Amino acid sequence: MNLFQLKTWAWAAALVAASALGVRAEEKSVSIAVVASTVPSNGDVNPYGIARIPHSSGALLEGNILVSNFNNSANLQGTGTTIVQISPAGVTSLFAQIDASKLPGPCPGGIGLTTALVVLRSGWVIVGSLPTTDGTAATAQAGCLLVLDNQGNVWETFYGSLINGPWDMTAWDGGSTADLFVSNVLNGTVAAGGKLVNGGTVTRLSLAITPGAEPSLQSITVIGSGFPERTDPAALVIGPTGVALDAKANILYVADSLSNRVAAIPNPLFRDTSAGTGATLSKGGGLNDPLGLTVGAAGNVLAANGDDGFLVVISPNGEQTAKILLDGSGNPPGSGALFGLMQVRGSGIYYVDDASNTLNLLP
Repeated sequence: MNLFQLKTWAWAAALVAASALGVRAEEKSVSIAVVASTVPSNGDVNPYGIARIPHSSGALLEGNILVSNFNNSANLQGTGTTIVQISPAGVTSLFAQIDASKLPGPCPGGIGLTTALVVLRSGWVIVGSLPTTDGTAATAQAGCLLVLDNQGNVWETFYGSLINGPWDMTAWDGGSTADLFVSNVLNGTVAAGGKLVNGGTVTRLSLAITPGAEPSLQSITVIGSGFPERTDPAALVIGPTGVALDAKANILYVADSLSNRVAAIPNPLFRDTSAGTGATLSKGGGLNDPLGLTVGAAGNVLAANGDDGFLVVISPNGEQTAKILLDGSGNPPGSGALFGLMQVRGSGIYYVDDASNTLNLLP
């Protein structure tokens, strides 16, 4: 065992031990501000993805937020085609409405925009599609990643056997290069007909970015695998969802929804093999079907629960330090309300609320 392997083993063992600390989250009451409705003129609902624009470019305005919609106006999952742009003051505009019949490359099954949404410094917007024809898991297909320019036009698609139901995404952005980290939830799930399969993956897509040309895909590497997943009549599909990169620590966190835990994959930027399902940062406690995930202040991991509407704050050593109710509506309370979220320094935590179809802010 070399020094790197020894350090990795010790780090993983420490996380497993730390996960036992995850039962002490302090429940907090907070005030929440509604920034704006996420529903565009075509009526798309069920906001999933959220990404902040780092630099103004074309129709993209620095500091504004993009939100992708998963459902159409009939509320059918996997049929949403729009991305809206929202300013911190609540001014909303349509950034893109994607026509499946006019794509420049394959996207198996069509368009159903997921939580997988990033905006690169170069002005390229990349969004995932996990499409259906009727809103049910029986018609779900592999989809793709769509690459849009700064005016909302699709220039290319990334697709293939390693991109199968892209569900969420984060990125490391180096300007002339970028790495996308994508969770995939359709590896064997549709064929299993609701039974649990351990086929969920996390892939790294490495891009080269040249001024005046669309991003060039250099390689795809599976860096996580074996995550549990299954179809679900209410949620369409459940599997590894949120991915959040702590670039400084070189750790990728993954919301392992069906295992009710947050996993940690070491060395995601450079590894060339799968870490399996990774080490456990935190499990159980306040976690209840973690979906959305982001890295916040001081390296804390923020997890949005899919089953009860709570936000759980997890320290880098795995201790759950706070549990904050973001949505208690519906029956059961908060179920199905939360997906994408992010923390913006000086502002707070922005998140989408599927129950109200709004972009909200926790100051």
